[in-house]
Amino acid sequence: MAFTYDPTTPRGLVRLLIHDTDDVTAANQIFQDNEIDAFLNLEGDNVKRAAAQALMSIAAKEALILKVMKLLDITTDGAKLANSLREQAKQWREEADVDEAAAGDDFDWAEPVYDVFSARQKLINEALRDG
Repeated sequence: MAFTYDPTTPRGLVRLLIHDTDDVTAANQIFQDNEIDAFLNLEGDNVKRAAAQALMSIAAKEALILKVMKLLDITTDGAKLANSLREQAKQWREEADVDEAAAGDDFDWAEPVYDVFSARQKLINEALRDG
């Protein structure tokens, strides 16, 4: 399986956002390249949304595997870790929403004019929208 980290690529940016950047130690690598690419494809190549999806995947795995375990003085709580990852995913989604809204591509008005009456109504509506 391939693992590459180049923060100048969308795949590398997703890795950066989810802290999957150790390209030396195989045990520390969370996702393979094809998995990161799948997240990007699922989220329409939106890096922040793909990172959120990846974090949700990690959260689900942690909640299933870790549960609550205690060994000597060390305690792990998979549910708390999963909740923390979900919160981070929520933050990336909110930032993606803000980015998309700032781009202005989400919504626009299209008001057809068929006759004099609809032209007058269009002018009234524009005045109401503009304040």
